[in-house]
Amino acid sequence: MLVLALDTATPASTAALVEVTVDGLTGVAERRTVDPRAHGERLAPEIAAVLADAGLRPRDVTAIVAGVGPGPFTGLRVGLATAASMGQALGIPTYAVCSLDALGRAAGPGRVLIATDARRREVYFATYADGERLSGPEVAKPADVAALVRGATGGSLPAGVLVGAEEAGGGTSMAGVVERAAGEGALKYGDVFGVPVEEHLLYPPGAALVALAAERIRAGAPGEALTPLYLRRPDAVEPSARKAVLT
Repeated sequence: MLVLALDTATPASTAALVEVTVDGLTGVAERRTVDPRAHGERLAPEIAAVLADAGLRPRDVTAIVAGVGPGPFTGLRVGLATAASMGQALGIPTYAVCSLDALGRAAGPGRVLIATDARRREVYFATYADGERLSGPEVAKPADVAALVRGATGGSLPAGVLVGAEEAGGGTSMAGVVERAAGEGALKYGDVFGVPVEEHLLYPPGAALVALAAERIRAGAPGEALTPLYLRRPDAVEPSARKAVLT
């Protein structure tokens, strides 16, 4: 089964083709562009390119897996709208995967913090043990993330609770709670987190996205609605009163 994976939850837009078999997965082709303002312009050409790289056509795709975030509204909706429209046009199922989970799976064994850039000097984050999510996803300032993880028992965070760094006592290094961190948010704020950063693992890999949906794909599970995972309210608000246009 040939599966198309899409993710635009980070500054990168990613399109990948992965072959799902009874025994495992095989990566076929992947394209990625890192430009937070160009998801809409880059994703469709990337899809066309990976299909061309493999000598295939859209009708050869049997399912689509999409990263649903968390991520900024504008970029995230490009990938989800593209996946949903392609799924409908081709008559194939679409499956949703948390983008942080793909990074957590790709990070492999051990206790890992995954953090992506949420802008406003914040990160989207979650913690993982051997690829399985322990806590999150949440959004917070890097110092608060470090304090939370550092003060948590066994590396898991209290769901939905954010505390100030000063409440954890001492410094904010997470060494001993998580072994390392990954994601472009971790690279950007590595000095705050105080643990080694996997600099090669900054964006959700296509194969990891598909791996998280592989059992559903093999089982022929019904397609899912691709609901974006937003962790904070949009910037735009409805005006509270009419504005005067005459002086």
